[in-house]
Amino acid sequence: MLRKLLITALVAGFAAAPAQAARTLLMPGVTYERQVQFTSQGPVAIHVLLAPKPGGLYSLKPVLSNGAIVGLERVTAMQRAVTGATTAGVNGDLFREDGLPSGVLLQSGALARSPSPDRSSIGIGADGSLQVERVKVFATWRGSGQRRALLLNLPPGPNGVSLFTSAWGPTTPAGSGATEAVLPLYPPATPNIDLTGTVGEIRQGGGTPIPPGGAVVVARGTGATRLTAEAPVGGPFVARLLLNPDWKGIVDAIGGGPALVRAGKPVFRHFEFFSTDQLARNPRTAVGQLADGRIILVVVDGRQPGYSVGMTNFDLAQALVRLGAVTASGLDGGGSSTMAFDGTLLNRPSDPAGERAVSEGLFVLYGGVYAPPPTEPVLSPNGDGVAETQTLAYELVRPARVTATLTGPDRVPRPLETADKPAGVYPLTWTGLKPDGTPEPEGTWRFSVSAIDDAAQPSLAERLFVVDRTLAALTATPALVRVGPAGERLRARFTVTRLANIRVTIETRAGAVSALVARTTLAPGTHTIEWDGRAAAGFAGAGSYVVRVAAQTEIGASSLTAPLTLRRAVARQSHR
Repeated sequence: MLRKLLITALVAGFAAAPAQAARTLLMPGVTYERQVQFTSQGPVAIHVLLAPKPGGLYSLKPVLSNGAIVGLERVTAMQRAVTGATTAGVNGDLFREDGLPSGVLLQSGALARSPSPDRSSIGIGADGSLQVERVKVFATWRGSGQRRALLLNLPPGPNGVSLFTSAWGPTTPAGSGATEAVLPLYPPATPNIDLTGTVGEIRQGGGTPIPPGGAVVVARGTGATRLTAEAPVGGPFVARLLLNPDWKGIVDAIGGGPALVRAGKPVFRHFEFFSTDQLARNPRTAVGQLADGRIILVVVDGRQPGYSVGMTNFDLAQALVRLGAVTASGLDGGGSSTMAFDGTLLNRPSDPAGERAVSEGLFVLYGGVYAPPPTEPVLSPNGDGVAETQTLAYELVRPARVTATLTGPDRVPRPLETADKPAGVYPLTWTGLKPDGTPEPEGTWRFSVSAIDDAAQPSLAERLFVVDRTLAALTATPALVRVGPAGERLRARFTVTRLANIRVTIETRAGAVSALVARTTLAPGTHTIEWDGRAAAGFAGAGSYVVRVAAQTEIGASSLTAPLTLRRAVARQSHR
């Protein structure tokens, strides 16, 4: 009964319909949206990224900061360093004070960090499935003697032995008192098999370079004595990294926790090892999978009263179920919670300094052709100097045969180019005019780029924009308006080319509406609309603003803006 009452109270405290923003297409098949929930604790900002099921051109991969276990790096910097793919994703596992990931790391079948048995691990299968469960490792080594305990990519204890692979970084940890066995050639650290190499050199002290395609064994105390006796130069060194469960079919994995969703139901009691502070209302990061195999990545902003107060893990579990997840796990939260696309931050991290450096990222990687949004959502080639030329572009991460076209509202394709291209970014410009200089039709246009890369993988990227000449030649005079009882009037002058529903507003430079000046229907022609400086609560305050004229017609929506500055008018003194 107590549990039922507690769950009911939790649900009641968080039950609120989200305010959804329109989804934004980041890259083919991958969308982003920001939702806001209003709860009894305050507003909550939720960032949601949806991606196709991993496979083909899409993959879900853990990425190390600086390409190594040691060191920290921002998620945006990690994404900019990725080559051969367009990336979107979030921060990864919790990390220790020394910067090392606290849980499992498996990359392309090679184990780089051992799992934490007290927390969930997140496995990504070769079939694109997501698996969340607790995993343990039993790691051993042997030379000419019996099997002995082994650590992986972790400094050994006073009498321990550790295997360092190239995933660790360029050299073993610096320090004195260590005996190190260099393995010039060593297989990838694949779990559940014997990994055999030959000792090429025994060295004393730390900071030994880890050979590419090899490894270094670091031992201390009695571990060092056994290593030199049982694995001398020219002798074998055999390691075994046994996972339980064996995770057959899992090719990539990252640490995290707690488990949030199982079989489509939110997890209330996860029984994982987290501190009280970690379980409180905080910024959050999670990864999950929908019933159709799509991947969902979620970041919740927090610790920012008035903007977003964050979530508990159970709040997040409920949100993920509402979003359709059938399985999900948490990742590192707090100031680490970050979502970014191709090196651009999407959320608002809670640290005062902004985005935090972290040990890992979990990224959706896309290997096909990518087209960024057009520079002009509404192209208006009418001679007023605003939005006269459209700039389009596409990016190839591999060499490919490319065909780029523009298709207008008449559904007739206009070829732009067909060519074999190396990897790179290719800009295109378009004026909205036909080759003979006459205008192309107004309406919605589609920019399409199809590509077949050097691995015979086809891909398609498309972007929409509108050609609309309805509005032209907006001017706002005077540019400095003194508002008040004895103030001036703003005159907004503009031209419309067809019957249009017009809305004129005064907005801050950030886009907040300060005053609605007019809402009317206007015939073709040049019009002037005046404003006396009054807002809803009296005269508008001093500052920098824009006047926006927005038009809605059968073509679509378009707008023009002009800057202005407001000052308070000095009251006139009366003389007797």
